[in-house]
Amino acid sequence: MKILVVEDDVRIASAVRRGLERAGYQVDVALEGEDGLWRAREFHHDLLVLDLMLPGRSGAEICRALRGAGDWTPILVLTARDSEQDETSLLRSGADDYLTKPFTFPRLIARIEALLRRSAHAAPAPVEVGDLRLDSARRQCWRGEVEVSLTSREFAILNFLIRREGQVASKREILEGIWDDDYDGDPNIVEVYVKRLRRKIDEPFERHDLETVRGVGYRLGIS
Repeated sequence: MKILVVEDDVRIASAVRRGLERAGYQVDVALEGEDGLWRAREFHHDLLVLDLMLPGRSGAEICRALRGAGDWTPILVLTARDSEQDETSLLRSGADDYLTKPFTFPRLIARIEALLRRSAHAAPAPVEVGDLRLDSARRQCWRGEVEVSLTSREFAILNFLIRREGQVASKREILEGIWDDDYDGDPNIVEVYVKRLRRKIDEPFERHDLETVRGVGYRLGIS
């Protein structure tokens, strides 16, 4: 099991990392919000531990960005606040649970274990279209019997398209579905990721299922 910890207090981040590693987890750490969101999108994690108040982007903003892109990795938010209004706001932003600082390490482990158990039972069924199969719970992709390694962003785009099999999705629709609302960069980033996907799911298998519809967008049409 791999956990991403996003915490700007170096002392707390180091202590949490050491404790989780002693408990048997693999741990990735980010010290600010933008890096945390990037790591959450680009790499697979079984659970995220987010501080609420982060430089660059808050824990709540990270929650909303991931949920908006269809990423349902369990999220535990760490917060110094403790009120009914804060709890409601956090849960509505997409967090699965929250833990108020200061906290004991046994309480943190108990919350993490509970979220992992809950996510295992609530895992969505794999999606199969032709010989292409996606397992959102495990973030795994197969072409026939061959497992294909994808980054989190590549997986999110393929998941977006496979659930709209046969339908054309514009660059703007993909941007709004995968990137967050504040993204104001070059929309051609979508084209870059589509090319990467083709090199992984089509070209090695001599397939041409990920189509470009000129002037419109992209379509996954399984032959």
